[in-house]
Amino acid sequence: MKFKYLKAITLVFCFPFALIAQEEVQLLIIGGGASGVSAGIQASRMGVETMILEESPWLGGMLTAAGVSAIDGNHRMPSGIWGEFRQKLYAHYGGPEAVETGWVSNTLFEPSIGNRFLQDWVKGQPSLTVLHHVTWKDVKFEDGKWKVYYLQDNKERAVYAKMLIDATELGDVMAALDFEYFVGMDNQERFEEYYAPEEANDIVQDLTYVVTLKDFGIGNDMTIPRPEGYDPTIFACACDHADPTLFDDPTNDCQKMLNYGKLPNGKYMINWPNCGNDIYMNIIELSPLERLEVLKEAKLHSLRFVYYIQHELGFKHLGIADDEYPTEDRLPFIPYHRESRRTLTESMLTLPHVLDPFRQSEPLFRTGIAVGDYTIDHHHKMNPEAPEIDFIKIRVPSYNVPLGSLIPKGSTHFIVAEKNIGVSNIVNGASRLQPVVLGIGQAAGALAATAILEGKDLHRISVRSVQQNLLNSNAYIMPFIDVKPDHKHFQAIQRIGATGIIKGFGVPFKWANQTWFYPEREVSEFELAEGLRPYYASLSNYWSASGEMLTINFLMELLKEIDPKISMEDLGKAWLDAGFESDLFQSNHRLNRLQAAVILDQILNPFAIPVNLQGLPVH
Repeated sequence: MKFKYLKAITLVFCFPFALIAQEEVQLLIIGGGASGVSAGIQASRMGVETMILEESPWLGGMLTAAGVSAIDGNHRMPSGIWGEFRQKLYAHYGGPEAVETGWVSNTLFEPSIGNRFLQDWVKGQPSLTVLHHVTWKDVKFEDGKWKVYYLQDNKERAVYAKMLIDATELGDVMAALDFEYFVGMDNQERFEEYYAPEEANDIVQDLTYVVTLKDFGIGNDMTIPRPEGYDPTIFACACDHADPTLFDDPTNDCQKMLNYGKLPNGKYMINWPNCGNDIYMNIIELSPLERLEVLKEAKLHSLRFVYYIQHELGFKHLGIADDEYPTEDRLPFIPYHRESRRTLTESMLTLPHVLDPFRQSEPLFRTGIAVGDYTIDHHHKMNPEAPEIDFIKIRVPSYNVPLGSLIPKGSTHFIVAEKNIGVSNIVNGASRLQPVVLGIGQAAGALAATAILEGKDLHRISVRSVQQNLLNSNAYIMPFIDVKPDHKHFQAIQRIGATGIIKGFGVPFKWANQTWFYPEREVSEFELAEGLRPYYASLSNYWSASGEMLTINFLMELLKEIDPKISMEDLGKAWLDAGFESDLFQSNHRLNRLQAAVILDQILNPFAIPVNLQGLPVH
């Protein structure tokens, strides 16, 4: 289904060329949200001259400017820039326990603190420029370069760039360029998703205008004026709560409802789905001015909920924080959009690839560039027209996002990030979370920088080059929770995992799904031979691998089938170079999965065999 973007968003300029101030960078990113800022940091670290255009005075998007400062997921996968950001929070607040203030998350923080960290971070990048209070107006691709017009201080300006990333909240740039995209729920047929409704529709998830409350102390009445249209019955079940993954009966506990998003320093993130401040409105295809007008009701709905908390529930001492957002109403700069346009990309991440990644005809997991572990979570309580989908029953393991989902179909110099990547509507319920979007942004920056530095368009770039650049930045390309970036063999295990030669084990688990590598487990002869077969033609007719556990002797036999020139001396040298105990190097020693992965990585380097965007080896 293709939607045409309203022309109200793209304004074509008729100014004389000479009157418009112009500049040139290698990479331009439109949007300084979670993905935009991480893309900029990654690309600039790789030495690429990068510019970010951002409308608001803040960086971080949903992390900060939308106030969603309780991190969902990836607690055990501190991947890349997400892991670095979390370390900054630990250092500021005093360690992991100091940010475990609310029960919805392991990491909660004040939005203004997150913005400050991101602002300081980008200032430390010599190849990165950020322009705030900027509105993009028109985008053109001419003579192999992007030309982007933008408005700053009421002056029209233009910037040229080799590569362009759309990191806007709703995929506005992608739509203006007339790429194909989807909005709302897919039908079952579109992506072969059994859990999808029979008919597609344009219903998106509820959005939320988050409010940050602050404890001003018992005895202080911070109650706001009664908002227009206030109806307390709308919020009557706000204190009833149960974790749907545990199938418990709801408990009536208003303090627990508030503690859901309790932040450090006596503040509370009000982002409550159950008879709270979620609201349904689909503003995606509206113009910017129309969006602002419609969002007044979203703000008003949140203020009604605040009044309910203060007036009906008796928390009068909790007032809207006066030291967070420098806005007239003290509300965040933007709402929390749980859903955007979803681009038709070179590879689409759909439910079958998340549920059972190793059994798909297109093994997209081999092209992973970001990881996530949050369960599929959709907010549709405020729209009675939304078809019923029991998302809790869609039990998925952790997953990775394929590189091709960042490249619109047919694109050569344009990348999508944020929530507008190529995912199905159902999968968006998991991929929309903050650490995943930070990872998507980092990958978008690595993809753009790799293409620029190698002088290639997006269809000639090496998947493995992009992945290796991410690994060099301590980012995960496979969602293994039991081998962290500080492990000596982290990269080797990630690389072998991404080939699929030794696969992980996926486990659906509450709100933090898992994939285990199990480095200490033994591996069978057959498992290893089957994993190697797609990459080495010499193994196509090899059937001498049994279910016996892999030994050094049998590994040597397999290696010789692949390359007769490999000797036991080569194997012994790789063993010692890996730091394994020398006295274990005996012909009958049974290798564990870590040892097998590291030896294969050193001797064969199968990660160097190219794969295409569908994950198929290119021989």
